[in-house]
Amino acid sequence: MFESNNEENNPGVRKRRPQKKITPQRLKNIGLYYLKRFESSVENLRLVLQRRVNLYARENPDFDRRQAYQWIEEILADFERLHYLDDARYTEIKIRGYLNAGKPARYIRQKLQAKGVAEQQIDGVLSEQEYNPLQMALNMAKRKKIGPYRSDDTARKEMRQKDMGTLVRAGFDYDTVLEVLDYTVPDEV
Repeated sequence: MFESNNEENNPGVRKRRPQKKITPQRLKNIGLYYLKRFESSVENLRLVLQRRVNLYARENPDFDRRQAYQWIEEILADFERLHYLDDARYTEIKIRGYLNAGKPARYIRQKLQAKGVAEQQIDGVLSEQEYNPLQMALNMAKRKKIGPYRSDDTARKEMRQKDMGTLVRAGFDYDTVLEVLDYTVPDEV
């Protein structure tokens, strides 16, 4: 008549394992394991640890989140003191990677700000890098075979608006996009 939805009647459904108790040492271990796998900004690691605290607190309503948030701040301060966390290093690594991938400055700024990096720090590191937006846009156009890298002039004219949209959405400014679309690829010898 009435079937209950437990493991006996439904062996394919796995029961969710309860969250392990959050302690300062556990939070520290979670942070160290995260940093072992990923480079991180201070704010990003703070959010990762807070998510874990919130998950545990959802299952255990009597748990004091404020106390756990204090532990997180202490852990972050320790990690910074020990140079496990360094926003300057993180910013430089990420910017170099994004520039090597041909990403425009606007894209880089948005990504790093989302990870909690200060705007002044981003601008400082970006100004130190060799960054030519036109060359980046041309590299992207070549990779995607758009604009001046289309196979024939007819397709190039017909797809101009679409190509423009692709480059603008990628984060290149309007003047750079127009320069790319009007660019003439030199004949290879």
